[in-house]
Amino acid sequence: MPYSEDKYQIVSKYAYESYPASPNGSDYNTAMMCDETGRHLVMMPHIERSLFQWHWANYPKGRKDEVSPWMEAFVNARKWIENQK
Repeated sequence: MPYSEDKYQIVSKYAYESYPASPNGSDYNTAMMCDETGRHLVMMPHIERSLFQWHWANYPKGRKDEVSPWMEAFVNARKWIENQK
């Protein structure tokens, strides 16, 4: 990214600069960004590929989730669409 970090609307970052916490080496450890209105979100962690426990390389022991907490993003998107009617 050619500008300084404060020129971007970074809404989520990876915990560290190196793999595995930052899997793609993105500038400023960026995981998610949005536009200035907050309506358009782009993200690198592919949540559609991590919906079930067996998709994760390391899922916390003792969790009994039917689906991972990332599913909530899709639930929220569906609710938003339904409220647009």
